[in-house]
Amino acid sequence: MGWEESTKNKMLNLQLPTDPRWVDIASMNLEDILVDHAYCEQKAASSCISLILRFPDLEELVDVLTPVVAEEWAHFERVMEQIRKRGFHFGFPRKDEYVIKLNQFVRKGGSRISQLTEHLLMNALIEARSCERFKLLWKNIADEELQHFYYELMISEAGHYVNFLELARRYQDPELVDKRWKEWLDFEAEVLKGLEVRSDRMH
Repeated sequence: MGWEESTKNKMLNLQLPTDPRWVDIASMNLEDILVDHAYCEQKAASSCISLILRFPDLEELVDVLTPVVAEEWAHFERVMEQIRKRGFHFGFPRKDEYVIKLNQFVRKGGSRISQLTEHLLMNALIEARSCERFKLLWKNIADEELQHFYYELMISEAGHYVNFLELARRYQDPELVDKRWKEWLDFEAEVLKGLEVRSDRMH
């Protein structure tokens, strides 16, 4: 079984695929997509750092997420390299409606571990969607260098996705995690239905 097939079976159980118009629009607005992507990598690193700072007593979490921080920041550096070499400009961050909507679904209160589970699942979902979109860019973007670039990032994001889900199941009852994960997947599909297909957003 090839990587794509096994990943689809194990991971890409997103309830709603990306609108096929997105990759066509994205390929025509490369500067906007790369700048937004750079900020996404920054936020991914910051999110992992935040979890490490909030849960420093959870040794496995710290050990798993520490290299993820380094990888996400390395991705940011690589995206910046793509921006600079093309003569593009790194602008100010844009409001991320997708992540804002997901944050609204995070359950407030509950135990410390319940809060950890919520954030791990949200991060897993963002990584899954990023992986799906990197795959679309890999398969459809005209730029050969970026094809290779997004193929590498697709594989990396798949690994991060697995990290977050496995950590959630490590610290919380796996049955509860799977039930809540299904709720997250359903909610994310509804979020995508309500979002405009944008030419300047990674999500």
